Amino acid sequence: MYGRDPWGGALEMNATDSATDDDRSRNLQDFDKAALSRNLDETQQSWLLGPTEQKKKKYVDLGCLIVSRKVFKWTVGCIIAAALIAGFVTLIVKTVPRHRHHNPPPDNYTLALRKALMFFNAQRSGKLPKHNNVSWRGSSGLQDGKSDDSTMFKNLVGGYYDAGDAIKFNFPQSFALTMLSWSAIEYSAKYEAAGELSHVKDIIKWGTDYLLKTFNSSADTIDRIVAQVGKGDTSGGPDPNDHYCWVRPEDIDYPRPVTECHSCSDLAAEMAAALASASIVFKDNKVYSQKLVHGARTLFKFSREQRGRYSSGNEAEIFYNSTSYWDEFVWGASWLYYATGNSSYLQLATTPGIAKHAGAFWGGPDYGVLSWDNKLAGSQLLLSRLRLFLSPGYPYEEILSTFHNQTSIIMCSFLPFFSSFNRTKGGLIQLNHGRPQPLQYVVNAAFLATLYSDYLAAADTPGWYCGPNFYSTNVIREFAQTQIDYILGKNPRKMSYVVGFGNHYPKRVHHRGASVPKNKVKYNCKGGWKWRDSSKPNPNTLVGAMVAGPDKNDGFHDVRTNYNYTEPTLAGNAGLVAALVALSGDKSVGIDKNTIFSAVPPMFPTPPPPPAAWRP
Repeated sequence: MYGRDPWGGALEMNATDSATDDDRSRNLQDFDKAALSRNLDETQQSWLLGPTEQKKKKYVDLGCLIVSRKVFKWTVGCIIAAALIAGFVTLIVKTVPRHRHHNPPPDNYTLALRKALMFFNAQRSGKLPKHNNVSWRGSSGLQDGKSDDSTMFKNLVGGYYDAGDAIKFNFPQSFALTMLSWSAIEYSAKYEAAGELSHVKDIIKWGTDYLLKTFNSSADTIDRIVAQVGKGDTSGGPDPNDHYCWVRPEDIDYPRPVTECHSCSDLAAEMAAALASASIVFKDNKVYSQKLVHGARTLFKFSREQRGRYSSGNEAEIFYNSTSYWDEFVWGASWLYYATGNSSYLQLATTPGIAKHAGAFWGGPDYGVLSWDNKLAGSQLLLSRLRLFLSPGYPYEEILSTFHNQTSIIMCSFLPFFSSFNRTKGGLIQLNHGRPQPLQYVVNAAFLATLYSDYLAAADTPGWYCGPNFYSTNVIREFAQTQIDYILGKNPRKMSYVVGFGNHYPKRVHHRGASVPKNKVKYNCKGGWKWRDSSKPNPNTLVGAMVAGPDKNDGFHDVRTNYNYTEPTLAGNAGLVAALVALSGDKSVGIDKNTIFSAVPPMFPTPPPPPAAWRP
């Protein structure tokens, strides 16, 4: 039989082979020599030699991925090296002392803003909170309303004293609150950046809480409102009152009469504007905001139904005489439209007849001057805002376009290139034509100018035309800056007219609380006159108070008894605060375009009526 030799070659096997063992052994040796004479493959060698040492594989099997062994080594090495470097860097960061980057110091406008707001803390009447932060003031006027048997309003505690006396005049106080609310709506981000947003809202609420007490705010229809608390008789009569006596408000022990009015359109509409604007400031507090809106509606309804000037024939005519109520109709209706979105208020605010009565279509020496008496310039800018950002179209476009054009003209009149208003040699614009107490008008103009500049910037409009000449928004903003800079000390006297700002400011402010020391001595009505007539500086610093200001020759007399130079007012300081916050901080942080429109429904302009049929 023939079989295959596993070592190579043929092998003949014979079953009957009877060869001896020696023969077999000799044959096997021959076979081994034959096998070794050939080259064996790897398999055959493995049979002979057994298991051999395996070569290292070139790839690494990671289960879900097969990678080159070299790449794998490099990857693991890089990860370990990166971890070591990261740990080393972290160690350095943790151990090396840090150099903190502080925010840049606040600008002068921000510093002055913080002080100007403090004036309102010093003017508070009523039970003062612990955080009032005016050490020489205490609670006062806690009997207001109760001490007058003739009035139905028995709780008139709170609000603000108007100026250097202790009278609460609702007319200028309401205007001041409206201005503060307007500035808070437009520049809430700047208030926040200055750390004063909660402060200004607290100031506004202190005032609106008081205004809600001065009429039946829960009713839909009213027949009277409070116009004034306190008496300012200047005739020198024997009865003690808030002008004849020179005492701290905390020491007042004489009765304070309450003045009501039944036909006072101007006062009611201004109060409505104050509550409506504040309702936007507090829109996140729905219950309080709606309470303010309801009160504003009630007041405005009263103002329309009971026509008349609040100051006609009473004491207010001496101090805060109102010349007209038509401008308050436009002002109040504008704010109520923004607060409610009710188009009936917009229709009223844009009624040409009302605008005409308010003086919108004629000039005059005081045209364009915003004040506690005349709000037309503010109303026109407020309604120009509506046209710039919402463009309601017909039927409002014509009158809104007119208001917008007139606002542009007013801004032109503020520029030094035009002769509408004179200026002092030091550069202060004479908006009241050389009459005393000029600064309250200047700060309002500075606020309007800055706001107009920011409106145009937000509308991507680089400027506006004054006749054939085009002026950039920077020009009107520079006007505002130069006027506020004058007030803060860049004037011929190098004096800051804001108490506590800078090193040189008025020390003898016409103010009872600031001039009478808090020394546990209660002075009677005439006993405080020695402090009024003293030539010494006030013992208490009325921080943030903007005094009445210099005369038309840049002159100023720091004399306590001369109120035309040294008396501050709520209305004046409200305009100052508004102008300061508008100019403060980063110029790139402009207005809040949308908050004021929160209650305004989407605008779908009504198409104009078709033309009349043609007749041959």
